[in-house]
Amino acid sequence: MLRVGSVVLGVSDVPRAAAFWMEALGHVPREEPEDDWVVLVPAEGAGVQLSLGLSETPPQERPRIHLDLYAGDAADQAAEVERLVALGARRVDWDSYPDDADFVVLADPEGNRFCVIDTGHG
Repeated sequence: MLRVGSVVLGVSDVPRAAAFWMEALGHVPREEPEDDWVVLVPAEGAGVQLSLGLSETPPQERPRIHLDLYAGDAADQAAEVERLVALGARRVDWDSYPDDADFVVLADPEGNRFCVIDTGHG
């Protein structure tokens, strides 16, 4: 049986992206980072790996695949969004929010889009 081993993001600056995602997720490098590749793993045991690879392709404005980061409720979501923005993420002016959205769209310092989800929403 197959399983997802790692989610891979293309980035233009691996050290900058690694610094952001390590702080955002509490991950650490699995081994010594290289200039063009690093695999980040949860510092506290099992979980999803995040691999960052050097890419010359610009990030997509409407990516077909993105990360959903789960927050416990609306207050947790708001606090996490502010924390991520303070780390270097930016809010994305998303024109497709439904009236009662349970997600906030952000972009990491590399421009990769991701969502922070309020899992306690309705």
